[in-house]
Amino acid sequence: MCAAIAYRGPDDQGVMVAGNVGLGMRRLSIIDVEGGQQPIHNEDQTVWVVFNGEIYNFPELRRELESRGHRFYTHSDTEVIVHSYEEFGSDCVQHLRGMFGFALYDQRQELLLLARDRVGIKPLHYAHTAQGIAFASEIKSLLEVFPELKEVNSQSLVDYFCFGYIPDDDNTCFRNIFKLPPGHRLIYQRGRMRIEQYWDIPQYATHRKCSEEELLEELEHLLYETVNSHLISDVPIGALLSGGVDSSVVVALASRAVRKPLVTFSIGFSHSDFDERCHAREVAQVFGTDHHELVLDPDIVDLTHKLTSSLEEPFADSSMIPTFCVSQMARRHVTVAISGDGGDELFAGYDRYRVNMRRRIFGLIPSSVGKLYRELIFPHLPRTLLGRKLSFNVSLPFLDRYLDSIAVFPAGLRDCGIFSPEFLRQIDPLQPLERFRAYFDHAPAGDLLSRLLYLDTKTYLAGDILTKIDRMSMLNSLEVRPPILDHRVVEWAASLPPEYKLRKSQSKYLLKRLAKKLGVPGTVIDRPKRGFAMPLEHWFRAGLRELAQETLLDSRALQRGYFRPGRVRQLLDEHFSGVRNYAGEIWMLLVFELWHRNFPDHSVGGKVQMSARPASILVGQEASTGSPARQAC
Repeated sequence: MCAAIAYRGPDDQGVMVAGNVGLGMRRLSIIDVEGGQQPIHNEDQTVWVVFNGEIYNFPELRRELESRGHRFYTHSDTEVIVHSYEEFGSDCVQHLRGMFGFALYDQRQELLLLARDRVGIKPLHYAHTAQGIAFASEIKSLLEVFPELKEVNSQSLVDYFCFGYIPDDDNTCFRNIFKLPPGHRLIYQRGRMRIEQYWDIPQYATHRKCSEEELLEELEHLLYETVNSHLISDVPIGALLSGGVDSSVVVALASRAVRKPLVTFSIGFSHSDFDERCHAREVAQVFGTDHHELVLDPDIVDLTHKLTSSLEEPFADSSMIPTFCVSQMARRHVTVAISGDGGDELFAGYDRYRVNMRRRIFGLIPSSVGKLYRELIFPHLPRTLLGRKLSFNVSLPFLDRYLDSIAVFPAGLRDCGIFSPEFLRQIDPLQPLERFRAYFDHAPAGDLLSRLLYLDTKTYLAGDILTKIDRMSMLNSLEVRPPILDHRVVEWAASLPPEYKLRKSQSKYLLKRLAKKLGVPGTVIDRPKRGFAMPLEHWFRAGLRELAQETLLDSRALQRGYFRPGRVRQLLDEHFSGVRNYAGEIWMLLVFELWHRNFPDHSVGGKVQMSARPASILVGQEASTGSPARQAC
């Protein structure tokens, strides 16, 4: 099990076996490099823990625990978990500030405690079998010992086809393997298991009334303290700099906290429409960082095979490619990197918030009229008709309109023509909508914007963004820390009134004001949001075209029973001929088929077989702009 995820911890391996209990750990040494070997135990070796992540308040927590009589034998952050458990029991998670997935075994109580951090930065999977319970950071470790758990969960695939990922709330793509949801703990004792939620985002928009300047002061102080805490490390640390507002704010605050120039990393494409290096370069120059760039010109076929062979669940966010590449570049220089992830979900940064709030006007359409349009008129419109999808979208109620707008294959599989009747009979196409609707309906918020932010934090942030960052960085043995997702920042941001997040057409209103105050260039603050945009449309008409055709039209793919072969061919033909841009849909189908070949299809002697690819793929050409950055935009 440890060997399957050796890249997550190339520095050390530790195992504890006691009777019918075993704990194993692959370690990436960051705190107490020499003395922090895991598993770590308490004074009499009756409590043991293996831990993935970082506890940022461990110095303060250690002092408190020592004052209560606990004796430490290491200087690592891991050991505070053991003694916190002795002091507070399973409520020890409430005292931890950080990102974590850990497993703790209490020999006296015969109790196993699994816990995952509040927002889901670090993963934790488990399977409850007749032999007991097994757990791991990644599913591939579980498949090493329980290959029979590869039975595909068809219903979870509906989530994938709708949204491009499988949410982190419980299920996986394998019927009998589960995810421990963020903010939850699992207690397994003498054959009985229970799962409890120990944290949730508190009520939105509860901040005391005060001036905008006071809010700005609070935000700056909180973020600076948080970024500073995330810089603790006994190994080299840097920052991922995209040239967006979030990462620029983090770099600005980190540069203030360090004594020598912060090392920063950014990537771009030779295709100018997708290249944003000049903005990152501006930020690096302003804050005097030791800046490194990588121009991506990857062997996209090899890279696609490599990444899909490492992901045990189908995952269609194509920005995993630049995330992997920037992590690979950063790892040549540092072991830890901070990032700006989380700002969009906390401060309403995505364009879809602005668009959907503006489309509330369509709520004036009577629901009966919208339903009649969708049932009687929409099905007869030509598929190539301009505005066809928009007309369907605006006929929906507010939440359904939002879910439809974020879906790859439309929410509820609106255009089900690509899916076979056999597959549709096995699944409930509306289940993903019902689960997402439950988050929206039960959000601790009264206004629509805050309810959308809560929904996305529970689904898209954990299931897509944080999954992508964890898997791509860990493939390169790089630890990425997102200070904006510290739970104190999350709670503070939730308390803000919505007008400080989205004000008219201005997204991230207060965060952008802070960026301006810190000296982030106006060209970075005011530019349209791009994210990690990818030239998929061009790749599928060039480098990826042959792979897509060979893979998706192969007899194995066509005979699986998920899709109508004729519709798959039509999708490819229309894209390759330039009639429509189906790059997102084709990428989703390609990733799905490659996943099926790498995991459900392949198992020999109980071992999951990966595609034979190089262990390391260096793509593009790296350039350092020096310290400080010298190149102009």
